[in-house]
Amino acid sequence: MNKEANQLVVDLELIRRLDKNGPRYTSYPTADRFDDTFNAEKYSQWVGKRKLEGKNRPLSLYIHIPFCNTLCFYCACNKVITKDRSKSAEYVRYLVKEMAMQATLLGQGQVVEQLHFGGGTPTFMSDDEIRAVMAAIRSNFKLVEDGEYSIEIDPRKVSDETIALLGAAGFNRISVGVQDFDEEVQRAVNRIQSEEETLRVINAARANGFKSVSIDLIYGLPKQTLQGFGRTLDRIIAVNPDRLSIYNYAHMPTLFKPQRRINEADMPAGQLKLDILSMAVNKLIAAGYVYIGMDHFAKPEDELAVAQRQGRLHRNFQGYSTHSDCDLVALGVSAIGKIGTTYSQNYRELEDYYSALDRDQLPIMRGMELNDDDVVRRAIIQALMCHFVINKDEFDSTYQIAFDQYFATEMLELADYEKEGLLVLEPQRVSVTPKGRMLIRNICMVFDKYLRTRQEHARYSKVI
Repeated sequence: MNKEANQLVVDLELIRRLDKNGPRYTSYPTADRFDDTFNAEKYSQWVGKRKLEGKNRPLSLYIHIPFCNTLCFYCACNKVITKDRSKSAEYVRYLVKEMAMQATLLGQGQVVEQLHFGGGTPTFMSDDEIRAVMAAIRSNFKLVEDGEYSIEIDPRKVSDETIALLGAAGFNRISVGVQDFDEEVQRAVNRIQSEEETLRVINAARANGFKSVSIDLIYGLPKQTLQGFGRTLDRIIAVNPDRLSIYNYAHMPTLFKPQRRINEADMPAGQLKLDILSMAVNKLIAAGYVYIGMDHFAKPEDELAVAQRQGRLHRNFQGYSTHSDCDLVALGVSAIGKIGTTYSQNYRELEDYYSALDRDQLPIMRGMELNDDDVVRRAIIQALMCHFVINKDEFDSTYQIAFDQYFATEMLELADYEKEGLLVLEPQRVSVTPKGRMLIRNICMVFDKYLRTRQEHARYSKVI
């Protein structure tokens, strides 16, 4: 692994010059490459291969809960806005059915090392519904004692009693959405959330045995200022979270209708946005946080930072992870999973999701079978995203290739990035420099064969 992986230099002039649209690479190939020829039948065949080959790798479970009772204008997640709590009761019934079908297909009692509830707002479910879902998980799978079990929380919509329930149910990590404490920004994005209710949830999580508290912030939102976001960061650092994510707001109103409610005149100009990013990075590094990659920071003793130092860090659809050898089983509307060298995604709309389960079919809408070239490129992008280095010898021996020949075109492009100071090319390795790490998506895009053959960068958000 790269011994300098935690170093970071924010070169604003370089970022401004090289910033462009590109994928976030929670997978390679990216989900927009999936197609509907990969269906429930093909998925079942791949699970059958997994059984025949005896590759009972531990599982990661992702549970998608789509409901929110208010609309945040910036949100690009798959969600259903409703105040009708009965909708989650119906959803849980279908979710439990899907879970049982998956467990039957995989084989009962599969070991689960990682569990994540995302959304939407997972705590839109009632306490009894949370208990029902966790009971179904435990009856169909085997949760290991020291697993990583996390849930996303909206502090505005959860009680101390629910936090206690989550701790008792086995959750040990919590992700808290904040975005920005500035009241003007909150009004501009329709997410009014006080510092007090946020701190209440964090304190409740710690009191109930949660090992890790992660906080999500967004820069580039309407009405944001350097001073205002600086105050938010100071308050967040004082809370002492174990992890922080500082996401770049991707304003893409043609794709995400809620964003059309944002007044574009209120958006921070490009230079201001870069200044906010630079300030945020400097504050977090000064406070002792380690840069993990992309938007993520963690304390040096946090599991993510330890995994990065030990070369075990992994990236999947939920972001950075310490569990690299897991197959990912995804449950719920729009959820994306990974079995072996395949990806699969459930139907995006509730009606289609319910209809498939009513027919006793897994609700898989589309997916992809990776070829040999996809597999090696996925591994390269993982190495870059997680460790900022490619060891050519490892790829030559693992994938039976001659790296410099196989990637002759890519090496020419990397030479241009070397001139820009983003990386260093050596005979046996490619190392990303401290000032290249903020532009790691640019470097990964060099190895994205689909971008090379189909120039469609505009469908993605800006790199910075």
